Amino acid sequence: MLVDLFGLTMETPGVTFYLWSPWRCSAIEHKLFESVVGLPNGKLEREPDEVRLHISEAKAWKQATQNMSRVLKGWQEEGVDANNEKRAWRWLIEADVDANGYDHKGEKAAFWLFLRLSMDRGGPAEDEEKAEDLDLNGFGVCVWGKDEK
Repeated sequence: MLVDLFGLTMETPGVTFYLWSPWRCSAIEHKLFESVVGLPNGKLEREPDEVRLHISEAKAWKQATQNMSRVLKGWQEEGVDANNEKRAWRWLIEADVDANGYDHKGEKAAFWLFLRLSMDRGGPAEDEEKAEDLDLNGFGVCVWGKDEK
């Protein structure tokens, strides 16, 4: 399966979406996960402390990125009229691997995708405060490495 993340293309056997500790997650993390739950041929797994959705088709991945982008753009537009608040979001890509191709937990290496939200609540006449960054720690996407799913 070919995964395209806004121009960054990777070949992978599959992708898994995670919602960790659902009782602690924010509403936007739930909305992001709910936006991908209805993907075709997705395999949903529920555990007491996390929910996972596995996909292995490129069409499903494309639909997932469109659905997640819609949720994030909706969140971004909510802040437009709220006292000059500017909102932005970006994908963070993380991975670690040792010389044998395994990560720090002993699992086969993979790429992890996380989201960071930014909120800037000032204008040019306001104090020059840095935008507030919020990492979505309850939602993540794993792009599996070769021979692992």
